[in-house]
Amino acid sequence: MKLIRHISALRSLLNTHREAGRQIALVPTMGNLHAGHVRLVEEAHCHGDVVVCTIFVNPMQFGKNEDLDAYPRTLDADMQKLEEAGCTVLFAPSVTEIYPGGLEQQTVVAVPKLSECHCGASRHGHFDGVATVVSKLFNMVQPQTALFGLKDYQQFMVISKMVTDLCFPISIVGVETQREASGLALSSRNGYLTNDEKSRATTLYQTLQDSRDRLQAGTPIDAVESQARAQLEAAGFRPDYFSVCHALTLEPAQHGDDYLVILAAAWMGKTRLIDNLRLQLT
Repeated sequence: MKLIRHISALRSLLNTHREAGRQIALVPTMGNLHAGHVRLVEEAHCHGDVVVCTIFVNPMQFGKNEDLDAYPRTLDADMQKLEEAGCTVLFAPSVTEIYPGGLEQQTVVAVPKLSECHCGASRHGHFDGVATVVSKLFNMVQPQTALFGLKDYQQFMVISKMVTDLCFPISIVGVETQREASGLALSSRNGYLTNDEKSRATTLYQTLQDSRDRLQAGTPIDAVESQARAQLEAAGFRPDYFSVCHALTLEPAQHGDDYLVILAAAWMGKTRLIDNLRLQLT
């Protein structure tokens, strides 16, 4: 695996691969890699001859009171995981390499509507930061395929719409959420949880499963959502949102919708966790 820090070197190397007819698959990350990220790299081998992973803690997608400075940077351990997973190229640029003119002067990519609800409502500007940095990485790497975990389903939908709207010639592949044996979705932020909080956090996925079962049994959507919030609060969560949505629009589900996604975000102590579950009613 080759570690590259600068855009010019990245483009030069990848041009060589392109000239040789090799397909490029991209896995963008913010580092502090876990088994979920490794699964993305493994899946990328099914879509490309050259697997490029990026590690960049993107300041543009963090709010003023969020954990940018505290976000774990574990490059050495990440490199070992990527080597073992067969990553071809690791692009780990500095903030000034990505934003040479500073964030205040950066052109912003915004995906309307999909970016404004759920996490977008709670984290104003977050998805503008995501869309902007991902579009920049797409232009730098120019992959045929890019892979994203479905744990952040809203992010996956935002990026998919951006690719369609901006005519990127890139196939976006979603990879299923990787979980601990308890059902807790793997996340870099799980490391912030105490042992007790981590034990109680498993209620998030259980609540999603219970809500799926209630929907399939015909329970009204508003009752499902209120029951879920109460279930989370009883486990010590502070719910941000728990919403049953149309899986393609992320708008509130209506009677008769059959392709749904249940989106959830909740605070356990000082840690904000997200998860989701998709279901087909008919």
